[in-house]
Amino acid sequence: MKVFLSESAFMGLILSSIEVYKKECLGLLLGYKLEDRFIVEYTVAYQSAKRMRNGVSPNHARHNRIGNVLPKFDKLEIVGDFHSHPQYGTLKGIPTPSPLDINGMETGKVHMIIAINDNQRSVRWGENQDGTISGTLNDFHFKISAYHSNGKKIRRSPIKCPFCLAIEN
Repeated sequence: MKVFLSESAFMGLILSSIEVYKKECLGLLLGYKLEDRFIVEYTVAYQSAKRMRNGVSPNHARHNRIGNVLPKFDKLEIVGDFHSHPQYGTLKGIPTPSPLDINGMETGKVHMIIAINDNQRSVRWGENQDGTISGTLNDFHFKISAYHSNGKKIRRSPIKCPFCLAIEN
């Protein structure tokens, strides 16, 4: 299952993780699912999430509000969620799901993790051989991964984001 990110979705992931850097961000991925791919058109960051340096949780009542309104938008559905893994001191954020992340993964949805770290050197944005995308913007280095569950196994989903490939440092 590949994940295709729109410009808007990419910007939402990046800006959400920068806004609360040193704590985790959390949000929804909106788009649609095809037989062999997820198309992520938009992201919605949870403004009321309880944020910590190594965890984040939504306000479930507020999540339900969003879920009740979303069907009014014909072509979009919640295709998954995202959160960040920020650097803490010298401990680098990595885009690998923790046991808690894995436990919360919903079958048939995509789950994206944004590792955000202090920038040591500028790196052009690119699609990596492991299916992630990574690059730098100003003071930050990002590596973004995606995962999905078929109910039996957690698998990495390769990310395609033409927009990020055009970003100049």
